[in-house]
Amino acid sequence: MMTVGDSRVRVALLGCGVVGSQVARILVEQADDLQARVGRRLELVGIGVRRVVERPGLDAALFTTDLDALVRRADVDLVVEVIGGIAPARELILAAIETGKSVVTANKALLAQHGAEVFDAARSADVDVYYEAAVAGAIPIIRPLRESLVGDEVTVVKGIVNGTTNYILDQMHSQGWSFEKALAEAQRLGYAEADPTADVDGHDAAAKAAILASLAFHTRVHLDDVDTEGISAVTGDDIRAAERMGCVVKLLAQCSISADGTVAVGVHPTMVPREHPLGGIHGAYNAVFIESVNAGRLMFMGPGAGGTPTASAVLGDVVTAARNRVRGVASYGESAYTSPGITDPGQVTSRYYLALTVRDEPGVLARIAEAMAAHGVSIAAVLQEQSADDDATARLGITTHEAADASVRGAVERMRAGGDLSDAVRVLRVEGA
Repeated sequence: MMTVGDSRVRVALLGCGVVGSQVARILVEQADDLQARVGRRLELVGIGVRRVVERPGLDAALFTTDLDALVRRADVDLVVEVIGGIAPARELILAAIETGKSVVTANKALLAQHGAEVFDAARSADVDVYYEAAVAGAIPIIRPLRESLVGDEVTVVKGIVNGTTNYILDQMHSQGWSFEKALAEAQRLGYAEADPTADVDGHDAAAKAAILASLAFHTRVHLDDVDTEGISAVTGDDIRAAERMGCVVKLLAQCSISADGTVAVGVHPTMVPREHPLGGIHGAYNAVFIESVNAGRLMFMGPGAGGTPTASAVLGDVVTAARNRVRGVASYGESAYTSPGITDPGQVTSRYYLALTVRDEPGVLARIAEAMAAHGVSIAAVLQEQSADDDATARLGITTHEAADASVRGAVERMRAGGDLSDAVRVLRVEGA
């Protein structure tokens, strides 16, 4: 730790891309304001990059490609990591902690897969690790869970935590676009990467769900614990079915305590009623909805990505970590004192919507109902319409009451074995109002 007599808090920045460049800009341009908030001058002493190129407004002497040497410098107090990915970020963060630096990171993938290692190292070294920007961009959600609600009992955390997928689904609803067209537009606008797999397959949201569940339920949830389904299979028929039900399709991260006390955590495309707080989140925005015993229902909403919004969250952590350095203390760190286990994904319950294409003949609906009943799945509503492509088939939209995932899947397999289905079955979760 630095001593009270030190006049500056020296910051090393790893990464100078979309987010890192904005962090550096704010550190330089708002130095006086930040000093007033911290009580010491925040001095940017080095920027680690893969390749040195000229950045307007930043001293070229700050840049280095030797990131390991930068994090090990004796005069560095605080390391900010915004390079992303697992390697070399993991090794660099652990080296920073080992040499007594506090860390601010926006790296959700690293924390979801190696958070236990990072937090254990920080506790041993008595330094801070802050990560507000890792989950929902500019939205303050980590601090409320880590601090504001720590005296309460959180029961549910659910949300839209990936702006790319929310933009795509929103355009499919509002513009009637196909998934492919909406994705192409998201890429053109810079919301989606050239390789959008992490977003559209749900991996990005799953990493964030693991972090949220760990915080909310005071346990360690790993990325592999998250039951994950992306949006690439969502069709125009799904969108239209949702609209007929007064819903919109959202990719939701859902974390809750199951009846047996285990933690249920998953990411799935879900039909959300328009009147639900999450139903009105448009474009590339994120939102997180929390239910707790005493505070009740809380909602956090804002930009989920972008250089400046994410940099805002990073700088909030930098100020907090710097204040702790000045005072010579570290925060309480990770709160993971329970080990309730992870709910078997097959036992997670929800309402469901099933889209079936069946033979249009007497007795089919009765056999469908029989298959559902055999697996303990109760039907709430059935919508039937003639197939536009084939007079011999019909489309059924079946909404269920609350049921276990395994029961619904078992019912579908029974229908398939009975020979009445003429196409693949689409299964979407339905959120309560």
